[in-house]
Amino acid sequence: MVILTTEEKLQHFLDFCMEDARNRSAKMLDEYTAALEQTFEEHQADARRRAEQQVELESERIEHETNKKLSLEQIGIKRELGHKQEELKDKIFVELKDVLEQYMETPEYTQLLEKQIRHAREFAGNEFFTIYIDPADETRLNRLALHNSADIRVSEYSFGGGTRAVIPSRHILIDNSFQTKLEEARRDFRFNLKDLEGGITNE
Repeated sequence: MVILTTEEKLQHFLDFCMEDARNRSAKMLDEYTAALEQTFEEHQADARRRAEQQVELESERIEHETNKKLSLEQIGIKRELGHKQEELKDKIFVELKDVLEQYMETPEYTQLLEKQIRHAREFAGNEFFTIYIDPADETRLNRLALHNSADIRVSEYSFGGGTRAVIPSRHILIDNSFQTKLEEARRDFRFNLKDLEGGITNE
């Protein structure tokens, strides 16, 4: 049996305490390090998540802004196209009116007036009716009245050629005036933009 001196006992106790302290310190340090690493990983994950959210939000914002700009540009293009269509339509109908004015100087135009008068007579049957011709056709009045047994008068207002027939007893107006025909044609006129817009037809 070994008998230790007081100093040896004290040294042995000190060594034991130091070893225990080192072990506990190492364990605490490991636990602290693990906690720091866990916190860091959580922070990284949170940062990545927030960054992804920010990217997603920014992407949505950019997409929204892009769509908004494209929509505004599309509206501008359609408006510009609409203005151009109206300009072209005006030009087309000005030219068409010129063609009609030239046509009104031909014998065929007089034949058209007579045809319209005959149709009005057939439609009226035994009812009294009045034919109105345009003031520009006043020189044709005698010829038309001579060839057609009808009440033919010169209108007080110009309607661009053609005739208008009134059947008072039936409250009927037969409007074959060029003015009305042109207005109807302009209202129903559409440009076919199939070739210009990749298959989209202007409705």
